[in-house]
Amino acid sequence: MAPRTVLIVGGAGFIGSHTADSLLALGHNVRVLDCLDPQVHGPSGRFPAYMASSIDMRRGDVRDMDAVVGALEGVDTVYHLAARTSTARSMYQMRDHVDVNVTGTATLWDAIAARGGVERVVLASSRAVYGEGAYRCEACGPVMPAGRSQAQLDDGLWDPRCPRCGASATCIATAEPQPPAPQSVYGATKLYQEQLSARAAATLGVALVVLRYFNVYGPRQALGNAYTGIANVFCARRLDGLPIELFEDGQPIRDFVSVHDVARANLLALSSAPPSGPVNVGSGVATTIREMAQAICRGLGLDPLIEVTGWSRVGDIRSCFADARMARETLGWRTEVELDAGIAELVRWVCGEERQGGAYAAMLEEIRGNGVLRVAATS
Repeated sequence: MAPRTVLIVGGAGFIGSHTADSLLALGHNVRVLDCLDPQVHGPSGRFPAYMASSIDMRRGDVRDMDAVVGALEGVDTVYHLAARTSTARSMYQMRDHVDVNVTGTATLWDAIAARGGVERVVLASSRAVYGEGAYRCEACGPVMPAGRSQAQLDDGLWDPRCPRCGASATCIATAEPQPPAPQSVYGATKLYQEQLSARAAATLGVALVVLRYFNVYGPRQALGNAYTGIANVFCARRLDGLPIELFEDGQPIRDFVSVHDVARANLLALSSAPPSGPVNVGSGVATTIREMAQAICRGLGLDPLIEVTGWSRVGDIRSCFADARMARETLGWRTEVELDAGIAELVRWVCGEERQGGAYAAMLEEIRGNGVLRVAATS
């Protein structure tokens, strides 16, 4: 492939910076537009030291039409990664999440229409669009449980039930045809990003690849942001001699995928024929939150000091993990980083970084004060 001129919107962040490194390694020209949100990058207003000097780095907000139009000069490919990503905060900072995620996406497409020349857009979406993952009832077969009610959570009834017979149901891999049913405002904004982008791309004749990331972990995820990235939070807690606190009963299921694997998926999305719809980017492995905490303790070489709290968060789901077959079939992608190896790398990175004390406690206080953190009556 001939070198492309690529704009990564939100490219100074966790996933964007790794994607930039991968693109540079293949000889592409990389430009980054990032607002350098203090929640992610701290108060300095400077691009992170890990950004390669060969990147054209521009500070600007995806909602600023002039900044986006200027950043698109000479660009043929866009990765749209700029977003608010906190499930919890989205439940009480709704306008902010809608503004950044939806208005920002609309501004980007307006700018693409005004500037011209863009041939392909890769949109970073999320497994949050699904809400609860896919389930199977022994009696009824595949089912889609409704989101758990607040009364269920307050009573410590964690597992969704079969919507047909009321029996318990087992989480199975979630494939792309599952109808979206987001349970958080964040998930709703990501779904609208997908829908808006599909219409805009079709109208403008731009190729679109939508990647639904599952739970991405690895180096460069903001240690000072306790609202996202539970792997980092768990690492920091144990390194500080504190217990890892698990929500609910410690058994929610997630799909953890290394940022290196996600960056490779982004790279493959540059050259592959555009899939007909969104594509899951996940390991396909169901991992409970307790199992993740135990893996981190192993990686740190520390005793598994773990506490089950009985806390729950409004907007959270119980379980979801990816059916990754479509990514293999359309992008030729599969994961290469096993969880233990990825955790070992994460631990090395966290141990070498300066950590901000108090971020986790402040997060709990904030979401409790806004009615998002709940305590089950049985805990």
